[in-house]
Amino acid sequence: MLTQVDFTMELKNAGFTPLVDEPLSKYTFTKTGGRADWLVFPHSHEETIRLVAIAEEENIPLTVLGNASNLIVRDGGIRGLVLILTKMNQIKVVGTDIVAEAGARIIDVAETAWQAGLTGLEFAAGIPGSIGGAVFMNAGAYGGQVADVASAFTYLDRSGAQHQAVGRGMHFAYRHSLIQENDGIVLTATFHLAKGNKTQIRAKMDDVNGQRAAKQPLEYPSCGSVFKRPTGHYTGPLIIKAGLQGKQIGGAQVSMKHAGFIVNIDHATASDYLELIHLIQHTVWGKFGVRLETEVRIIGEEPVGELV
Repeated sequence: MLTQVDFTMELKNAGFTPLVDEPLSKYTFTKTGGRADWLVFPHSHEETIRLVAIAEEENIPLTVLGNASNLIVRDGGIRGLVLILTKMNQIKVVGTDIVAEAGARIIDVAETAWQAGLTGLEFAAGIPGSIGGAVFMNAGAYGGQVADVASAFTYLDRSGAQHQAVGRGMHFAYRHSLIQENDGIVLTATFHLAKGNKTQIRAKMDDVNGQRAAKQPLEYPSCGSVFKRPTGHYTGPLIIKAGLQGKQIGGAQVSMKHAGFIVNIDHATASDYLELIHLIQHTVWGKFGVRLETEVRIIGEEPVGELV
């Protein structure tokens, strides 16, 4: 593997300005996480393809992020090259379809749909993630999910080759998609919507956002909903019945407003989050025999000196 100086120069010679040894806590919604060896914000598909190729040629590990909203980066950070795709954020209306690049916020895509008088994305009005992240996990809320409206997406494989997935080939399931299976990198997604009444669309979006503000701890940094909904149960009530609402480890706390959220109330670390997640899982399993599977994506290295 190249030295840090050598690879930095290679990226610069290719026209990129990498951030070296960059704290990812500046970008994650939890405000936690260690450092990336190299961080780059590509602005186009072409730049992303070139960066994937460079990492492949030099055998540099590659991690791709979106809006870093439903994500925990461990305190040891991420080795290799990290791409954050938020500069790749064009949104285009084509008839009753919307084509959005991976870095666009799904909130902005929902707003674009409203402006165009298109219905189907109202459920996404308050989801803070990117399109790439939303496709990756089949994001959903308030009775809707990406699978209901996505008709296709394009993606790169790790060699830089471009592919398209359509229909059943997108492999959508609860908080799951093809991208989780093949470690692909979403470039664009196409949403097939329907003509609707703008006033009614706006009213539904406002209702969704009102419910979100009333129920979720939006006043604190968090990674959103931490756990998938277990079959036959709701996560929040399970955690409350387990006596863990308000439980705090370091600066991370099980939210007093919604027990399905863990909030950063006092300079939490990723390790605080992970320790609290493991405590919740262990306690709920011990009391109720229910396994809580994380919805939040957990990546990166353990800090030096801690056990994996």
